[in-house]
Amino acid sequence: MARHGDGTPFLLRLSLLLLLCPGGEWGTLGCASVAVGSPIVPLGSPITASCTIWSELCRGLERGKVRITWMLDNEPMVGSQRLGPGGTEVSNLTLSQFNRTQAKLWCLLEWNGTKQRVGMAEIRAGYPPAKPFNLSCILNLSDYGLTCQWERGADSHLPTSVTLKCHPSCCLRSRVPAVTGCTPQGDRSRCTVPRRLLQLYRQMEIWVSATNALGTAESEHLYIDPMDVAKLDPPALQSIQSIPLQTDCIALTWEVARSNAHMELQCELRYRAAEDPAWALVTDIKGQAGTAQHCGFLFGTQYHFQMRCRRSSARGYWSEWSPGRNYTTHEKAPSGKLDAWWSTRSAGAGERLEVQLWWKAPRRREANGRVLGYRVTLSPRRRGRDPPTICNTTRTQCNFSAPAGTRRVYLSAYNAAGESAATEVILLERKGQPLARLWAMPGGERSLWVHWETPPAPVTAYILEWQLVSSETGPCSAFWQMERDGAATTALIQDGIEPFQRYNISVYPLYKDAIGVPVHTAAYSKQKAPSYAPKLHLQSISKSDAELCWDPVPVEMQNGFITSYTIFWANSIAEVSSAAVNPSLSSFVIRELKPSTLYKVHIMASTAAGGTNGTSLTLVTMVLDEIEIQFLFLTLGLIFVLLILLLICFQKNGRVKKQFWPSVPDPANSSLGKWVPPFLQEYLQVPGMKEPGLATISTVTVLERAAWGKEPSTPEPAGSVPAMPQPYVQQEGPGRPGCGWAAAEPHRGPSRSGETVQYARVVGEGYKGQQHIPPRLYLRSSSCQPLLPEPSPSPKPYQNLWFHWAAP
Repeated sequence: MARHGDGTPFLLRLSLLLLLCPGGEWGTLGCASVAVGSPIVPLGSPITASCTIWSELCRGLERGKVRITWMLDNEPMVGSQRLGPGGTEVSNLTLSQFNRTQAKLWCLLEWNGTKQRVGMAEIRAGYPPAKPFNLSCILNLSDYGLTCQWERGADSHLPTSVTLKCHPSCCLRSRVPAVTGCTPQGDRSRCTVPRRLLQLYRQMEIWVSATNALGTAESEHLYIDPMDVAKLDPPALQSIQSIPLQTDCIALTWEVARSNAHMELQCELRYRAAEDPAWALVTDIKGQAGTAQHCGFLFGTQYHFQMRCRRSSARGYWSEWSPGRNYTTHEKAPSGKLDAWWSTRSAGAGERLEVQLWWKAPRRREANGRVLGYRVTLSPRRRGRDPPTICNTTRTQCNFSAPAGTRRVYLSAYNAAGESAATEVILLERKGQPLARLWAMPGGERSLWVHWETPPAPVTAYILEWQLVSSETGPCSAFWQMERDGAATTALIQDGIEPFQRYNISVYPLYKDAIGVPVHTAAYSKQKAPSYAPKLHLQSISKSDAELCWDPVPVEMQNGFITSYTIFWANSIAEVSSAAVNPSLSSFVIRELKPSTLYKVHIMASTAAGGTNGTSLTLVTMVLDEIEIQFLFLTLGLIFVLLILLLICFQKNGRVKKQFWPSVPDPANSSLGKWVPPFLQEYLQVPGMKEPGLATISTVTVLERAAWGKEPSTPEPAGSVPAMPQPYVQQEGPGRPGCGWAAAEPHRGPSRSGETVQYARVVGEGYKGQQHIPPRLYLRSSSCQPLLPEPSPSPKPYQNLWFHWAAP
């Protein structure tokens, strides 16, 4: 909804729209018109257009305030605007290149800030029509209509009309104009000219015309007699029979269609057996004869026959092939010799001969029908008398026992018509010369070419024998074939050959009086990468070497000849190494590895067609080699034994014991350690013997007296305990270097001789342990000479106490 203030402009715009677009569709009527140079132009050419506005016809427009714009489809275009005659406003537009096949050009008028479409012109662009080609026509005798077809050229992007035109070629075009024979429907490229426009048995000129706004194109003109292009109805085969019964000829009869009865016809016959890939064709058969004979058919074989005809002028079209008819020729006794192969062994001490005999079924040309069976005898048939049969079978092999010394057997095939001549099989020994060389090559996915070099001696034939190679033990089926040409050096084998499978091939040269020793080879008809690679196993490992082994890939999974095994190994820092191994080996030793390192190893099996990787094996090298580990354990064992021996010696030998732990006297048990002056007995108590323990110095006292029988100069109160001096240790005494003593502040008293007497008291405390080590007491005289001998220091962890005494 428009707001109230916008009501008047809205009404003016609405009146202008109704004026310029009557009926709801914008057009070029009213006060505006759009004109273009040409509505259809060649693609890529320039175009011009103009838009004219009559202001007095467009009510509400003010002169001089009209603005005209352009739009090509939805794309704005810029044109030039000027004042035209009669107060009109004119805008011209020029496009230098029009590259659209179809577009709408709009003229717009700006009024009150909005653009209104006031005029439109539609423009199309394209090319002139392309020339039609491959024009051909067929006359249908059922209604005598001439059906022609052709191929169109490139698309012109413009509406194009196509017509088929015809004209009698005997008349001048100026006198008899060409007529339109037919017009195809839609986009079809064929149409039929009715019989009323045709002149049969007379030459006519026929062509195709294509026309659009930019031009006209015609096909090549075709000059034909409509009857020369008539397609006849096929004949119908009536009967087929053999004539006479012992020949390979047959007689056929047929009937032509009624529409072709008045024409001279040329016919063809084709036939093939069910096994034949292609048809055999018989030409130049007279259609009016209705019968024909043909020879060269195989006996006892079913054939499929068909026939077709056309006019004898050889300018028309062949009819369709007639419905097929089957016929089986009569049989005849098999002919030719049978290819045979054998092996023999003696059953006992020269009594019987065990024979295995194989043969090939006769070829179709020699079978002369369906073979019913085979007969093996020890002698040929003479004067109608049949010899005893030792084998009568429908298979192509027979195992039988013959008398010792049998050198020949006779093999024949029979069908419903009779029995073939016997093939003589000479049981020769395998002792002749072998071939000089043998090799095989692929002949396809299911065939192999076998090549050999002939031996020096003349050869009458060759036997080729091959069988599938399998990893499973047991009997397997073998295939064979005979090459009757003794000069041949190659043969193609196909029976039982499959891709990606290995075959062992043997070739036996056949001589006049012996069979050559076989020569063998192996081959693949096609190879690919192995189905899988072998699985690695760790055989042994050291700090620098690792021995790996694997099981060979089964021959069924090799898919080709293994050319090599490749071992890859990598450590944790992605250092990758590899080594190629001969395919005949099944183990490999990796050398120069780093000690105590993790490696990942895998194997790749390769053929000529590619390789396959196996699963990864993780291994860690050792820190020491096995010899080093043995040496280490041996050394540790020796050390342990030595330690045990030393311990035993220490426990049992006292002399050795004293050398390490000498016996030290206990100063506490000495007479000096137990002697105490009388005046100290009142306050100094000698401790009793304690449990042995670590010696501890409790009291050291130095006393001086003027004389032994006198009291001290300063009497002490009765019952009082003399003050204990504070102990100290002096390293050197004045005037006595090197001498020391342990003393407190000396308590001096008169001695008997007037000399100072030195006293020492040592109280020892032992420790609770395995052994008691008494403390040591050393007293030195005034001349610093030891009063007691000074022993050597005792071993740790015990410490001795040294006491030095020196006169002041």
